[in-house]
Amino acid sequence: MINTRNSARAAGVFYLITWITSILGLALYGPILNHTTYQFGSIAPGHIKTGAFLEILAALANIGTSLALYPIVKRASSSFALGYVVLRTLEASIMMVGVLPLLALLTMNQDLPHTAGARGIQSALIAIHNFSFIVGPGLICGVNTMTLAFALHRSGLVARFIPRLGLFGGALVFVSATLQLFGTIHQVSNATVLMTIPVFAWEISLASFLFFKGFKPAALNKLDLVTTSSTSTMQELVHAK
Repeated sequence: MINTRNSARAAGVFYLITWITSILGLALYGPILNHTTYQFGSIAPGHIKTGAFLEILAALANIGTSLALYPIVKRASSSFALGYVVLRTLEASIMMVGVLPLLALLTMNQDLPHTAGARGIQSALIAIHNFSFIVGPGLICGVNTMTLAFALHRSGLVARFIPRLGLFGGALVFVSATLQLFGTIHQVSNATVLMTIPVFAWEISLASFLFFKGFKPAALNKLDLVTTSSTSTMQELVHAK
């Protein structure tokens, strides 16, 4: 029997890990992502390696959130629960791929610091990371956020305002990433920050609710009754055959 309280707390902890590691990682190697201010070799290799490691931890924690929520959310909708796991894993995979070009910058700093064309290669490597951020924590994050929010809204497992915030925040971050992809807005801009606030608020609200309160007992009982009823019906059909 699954302990729903432990699953809720685990999901809350994984969300917390994603925030801490993402923020710290960006703080360590964030300056190299801005082409206008970056000076080749101006950031210590240890900062880049640590930042990359933290971003990998953030990606793994992303997967952790989906796995912790899956056993409960699947009671409401197995397809949406599985979809959230797949999309969250895809987002994490793209994040990990985006780390590799930043680590490749270390090799350039050691072996090709003054070679002709080094600046162009450096810009290309940084662009790969930046585009991976648009696709993973941008486009795909928007879709998986709406997927989970819809399942939670339909099941009533958490307070109603939380999934509504997720639906709005997920749609907004998807639009933001789309605008970034087509160059309508800059990846680092006030508009981007404003459009990210709702999805950040959704994750904080959801994680806090899950960690401190857990899933709503009434909704869990209702889902258990539906599951039991469906199982009984299937058994009756099998025996009838």
